[in-house]
Amino acid sequence: MQPARRPFNLTRIPSLYPTLHMPVEQSRTPLHADLISARVQSTWTSGDFGRIARSYERGAAEFIARLELEPGVEVLDVACGTGNLALPAARAGATVTGVDIAPNLITQAKARAAEEHQSILFDVGDAEALDYADDEFDIAVTMFGAMFAARPERAAAELIRVVRPGGRIVMANWTPMGFIGEMLKTTQHYAPAPVGVLSPLQWGTEYAVRERLGPGASAIETRERLIAFEFAMDPVAVVNEFITWYGPTLRAYASLDYDGRNALRRDLETLWTENNRATDGTTYVESEYLEVVAVVK
Repeated sequence: MQPARRPFNLTRIPSLYPTLHMPVEQSRTPLHADLISARVQSTWTSGDFGRIARSYERGAAEFIARLELEPGVEVLDVACGTGNLALPAARAGATVTGVDIAPNLITQAKARAAEEHQSILFDVGDAEALDYADDEFDIAVTMFGAMFAARPERAAAELIRVVRPGGRIVMANWTPMGFIGEMLKTTQHYAPAPVGVLSPLQWGTEYAVRERLGPGASAIETRERLIAFEFAMDPVAVVNEFITWYGPTLRAYASLDYDGRNALRRDLETLWTENNRATDGTTYVESEYLEVVAVVK
């Protein structure tokens, strides 16, 4: 049984109040009743993100290793997907909870944990409305996950709320100029986001990170890092994997007419081919991301 939630203490991050205009408790609604969250959920339940996530498991494990987790530390993996961070954190001895808006990804994460005999609690939930108590965790981690929340100010507020003072929020966010940033911008060129929806790539800039997490943090450090995508197939086949299985690309592709689909596919194939460092018929592409470590007040 989850501990009862305490009302969100807005005094911990007062500068967010003018943006939210109401206590966060009042903004919480079931996923199906919130059209914005429902759209995000629909995107990530499309296809099978697990097929993509496997390609950078090694980089995810390295991300967790840098945290030097102590046994028993309480970790929340926000937008956990299929468990790329949750599993190595559990292997390190942490007490881990993972949460994701896509039930199909949670099902895969549970199966992976069971295969490894790791005791991890996985919940279906929204990064903008986490169903956990204030100050419940020592560390909140998120890799290419919370950055895709449609309302970043809510996601930031929730990350701050659930971490104990002195604890850490650790993020991996795609940068605008990195490879995946270029891929997302290419996709958005053909299928623009709805009016008013901010680019998730803003989370890959130090300015946005400090603006969103700064009011609730005593210290923030950022560092640009690289992570590798590794596929046992050529770049053309990789693009087909993204079009078939990666929710954002799949949905953008499906929204286009015949000519638009061909143009998007061609541009993505060019991008992957030009950035591929493998020469044996496989694909090895590195992408830049912003690593964020924020200490909660």
